[in-house]
Amino acid sequence: MASSSAGSQSQPVPIGSLKHDPAWKHVQMYKNGDRVQLKCLYCLKIFSGGGIHRIKEHLACQKGNASCCPTVPPEVTRAMLQSLEGVIVKKKKKQQMVNGIKSNTPDTNDIDMDTFGTPSEMKLVVTPSSVIHSTIERFMKSDEGMSAQSLDTRKRGRVENSSSFVTPDTSPCPGNLVSRNEKDEVHMAISRFLYDVGLSPDAANSPYFQPMIDAIATVGPGFEAPSYHDLRGWILKNSVHNTNALVDKYKAAWGRTGCSVLADEWTTENNRTLINIFIYCPEGTMFLRSFDVTDTLQPSDVLYDLLKGVVEEIGVNHVVQVITDSGEHYINAGKKLTETFRTMYWTPCAARSINMMLEDMGRIEWINVILERAKSITRFVYNHGTVLNLIRRYTGGRDLVQPSVTRSATDFFTLKSMVHLKGNLQVMLNSQEWMDCPLSKHPDGMSMMDIILSQSFWEACSNIIRLTDPLVGVLRSVDSSKRPAMGHILASMHHVKEAIKNELFDEEAYLLYWNIINSRWDEQVQHPLHEAGFFLNPGLYYSLEGDVRDKIPSGMLDCIERLVPDINIQDKINKELISYKNAVGDFGRKMAIRAAHTLLPAEWWSTYGGGCPNLARLAIRILNQTCSASFCKLSSIPFEQVHRTKNHLERQRLSDLVFVQCNLRLQQTNLRKYKDPAVMDPISTDSIGLTEDWVTEKMDFFGSEDSDWVALHQPVNNSMLLDSPNAEPENLVAGFDYQERPN
Repeated sequence: MASSSAGSQSQPVPIGSLKHDPAWKHVQMYKNGDRVQLKCLYCLKIFSGGGIHRIKEHLACQKGNASCCPTVPPEVTRAMLQSLEGVIVKKKKKQQMVNGIKSNTPDTNDIDMDTFGTPSEMKLVVTPSSVIHSTIERFMKSDEGMSAQSLDTRKRGRVENSSSFVTPDTSPCPGNLVSRNEKDEVHMAISRFLYDVGLSPDAANSPYFQPMIDAIATVGPGFEAPSYHDLRGWILKNSVHNTNALVDKYKAAWGRTGCSVLADEWTTENNRTLINIFIYCPEGTMFLRSFDVTDTLQPSDVLYDLLKGVVEEIGVNHVVQVITDSGEHYINAGKKLTETFRTMYWTPCAARSINMMLEDMGRIEWINVILERAKSITRFVYNHGTVLNLIRRYTGGRDLVQPSVTRSATDFFTLKSMVHLKGNLQVMLNSQEWMDCPLSKHPDGMSMMDIILSQSFWEACSNIIRLTDPLVGVLRSVDSSKRPAMGHILASMHHVKEAIKNELFDEEAYLLYWNIINSRWDEQVQHPLHEAGFFLNPGLYYSLEGDVRDKIPSGMLDCIERLVPDINIQDKINKELISYKNAVGDFGRKMAIRAAHTLLPAEWWSTYGGGCPNLARLAIRILNQTCSASFCKLSSIPFEQVHRTKNHLERQRLSDLVFVQCNLRLQQTNLRKYKDPAVMDPISTDSIGLTEDWVTEKMDFFGSEDSDWVALHQPVNNSMLLDSPNAEPENLVAGFDYQERPN
């Protein structure tokens, strides 16, 4: 039985360190005499029985032994669902192991004595109990995130053929019992497959790579792989079904949070222009479809018809904004779109505009000179194995070049990395190893020494970082999958300008950078939704002082008129704005004031906006939107092949394949950033698009005399060096005092 309140004599008791289940982090434990009660931290419901598993079902919103928690955060629900699925997989794996051991362990009563001789001479193939237990433990610990659905799907392979199973003495061993030679053989077998089909080593970074290996290892040798027709047939069909089930969860949230239609344009290697359509909501981003617009993009009417069809398919009542590039044909199509649908906005992609700001700053003469000097160092280092090994030895295996979200962001993030490793570089140059290196006498080696030992160079690098790092931080925040950027972007850009002003002081000096920002921001990006997002973010709005706080931004009024077509509800929202401005009712609670700086803005409105339901609904729709039209790496997905294929059946099959591939990647983006470029090797072809200017020699002076890649030391995980280049800067605007409304 669950009750709504704990007993009057109950006091919370500490949860012991042995409570390892993740659900324990979301409950309080009480004791009434000998009885233990658990209270959900979100809805405060008390459970008097059922244990932590029942709490987990409650938080996962799985109907069964417990009611669904109405206020649990979405990320907690996802974590609890994964944990529940992991328990199912563990139980099935354990039972499989036990059944396999029972069926394959010889019975001494059935042994033919004439065959084996005396008991003392018997050589039974019996698995030791210690190996059994360690094997079961390993299988239980591995791949906790694998769903029961994937386990059932796996069973549809040809495991019915009992001859595919082997005896215990050749069954897979636990990882800690595999010899080095056996491990190398397995790795070589995997590599032969990857090399044969032409897959990049980057495939090993897929979050699905290790679960695949675990699934195969669980079944053991002899398992028959799916055929070509299996992969094109029932497996793809099941994958489409599973992906649609995931997408349906996102669609269910659109009515409450609204959604953004994202049109991401890119050019293929064959110069075909494609537009990929994504639908964003805080529950997750989904890929809808791809359009080939190579021959029809420029006429804005064609682009308008394309976007109009997407909005109608999604449902105009769900769409808050359509985000595209800021080219003239997009602007024209966007204006026409908002004239047709008067309850939504067209918005240019903020991430691309911010990236152009960084590009413009990189072209400033003194900054460009310093960047070129820094690049001359890394080009020399990354084209000579001896020097690269030496650098990695003195930097603890860390790389100088740090790939980030764009090429411009990579420029400034790498400069920050080099400043961080300045001391390591200077120690290396003073080492006997460098003095003995023949390349230290080469003109480029001597030039590198002069730059690294130059104090003026490092001072200039530090100045550049202080000017550009806030803007790089905004780009990372806008491109982040952790939280919607709409409630923060306006304040973040104000923070960038103030940081530059405080760094330079002189008006003529800082106006150079302000003009770069304003030219991209005011003309292309600043938008009524951004003003409304700032106003509705309580952590920012309640930080305002003076007359500014009494004014309602015109962008907020624009949003009310456009996003709320019912004039009666508009009038109600206007009245409710007064309560929000004056922090009346629940808005003024001490809890609400504290939560304004800890909860996401939309969650804050869900919790404390009950007294102003119409304003709260609008706030939740606005604050749950993104500002970027680009979310994940799409290379190696056969978009172009879909449009090139003339057979209708095969084109549909390829379309389904692309649908599954894109949404698998986006699913990882929704759970965590898909891939941190910092774990990639800067000289690899997988990252060269971001790092080319830093690792590619303009001219080949040295031939191949020092290009033995086999002798290179592997880099370590570079994300240990600095904050991850894709990690969201949580405190970007925290604690910032606003004396005026950002503009």
